[in-house]
Amino acid sequence: MSRLRDERRAPRAVAFFDVDGTLVPGISSAYFLAERLGHGDQVAEAEAAWDAGLVGARYVEELDARGWAGTSETQVRQWLSDLPLVQGIAEVVHWCRNHDVVPVLATLAWDPVGSYLRTTFGFADSCGTRLETRDGVFAGRALDSYDEYVKRDFAHRVAMRHGLSLDRCAAVGDSKSDLPLFDEVGCAIAFNADPGARARAHAVVDSGDVRDVLPVLSKWLFGPATQARLPGG
Repeated sequence: MSRLRDERRAPRAVAFFDVDGTLVPGISSAYFLAERLGHGDQVAEAEAAWDAGLVGARYVEELDARGWAGTSETQVRQWLSDLPLVQGIAEVVHWCRNHDVVPVLATLAWDPVGSYLRTTFGFADSCGTRLETRDGVFAGRALDSYDEYVKRDFAHRVAMRHGLSLDRCAAVGDSKSDLPLFDEVGCAIAFNADPGARARAHAVVDSGDVRDVLPVLSKWLFGPATQARLPGG
């Protein structure tokens, strides 16, 4: 009976983490994979056009998805083991779970990327554009399309599922796709972020280690007295 009560009790918060530019520094996971698939230059140009507002997300998704045709899911998982990541992801997920915070990925990255990070680090959930597969091989078609509002809408659904409103949630991100979510959460952290994200965040952290967001999360959730509970504290 006590276990049932624990499962039904709302967590203290949900923390949403962006992937590209946040957990994956410097490049996007789409470009990382496109380089291995052989169409990295096209993806880089398309992403730059999207950043400049010249094309929609669907254009980028369809262009990139075509390059996946004929590649196996197993091969992509092998490539993802070399995906460049910031330090401290496992420790942040562990800290969240130890402090009754649900760690979730809110991302526009391809679903295989979110699935890999969930499995590797223990995130509770993720969103991401799905790719059609047939018998374990990618067919070259995106099954849905994501814009900058998808993260916010996904986060709202996750928060509701846990009995929380978005003002009892946190978000860690770096760019324009994080802004609608930043505007609604109780703690928005711009991590290695562009000027737009910095201007809309409650706090700014520049670091190669995502554990450096934990003092901000800790202060928001518990107050300054809990700093000793941080990793290494």
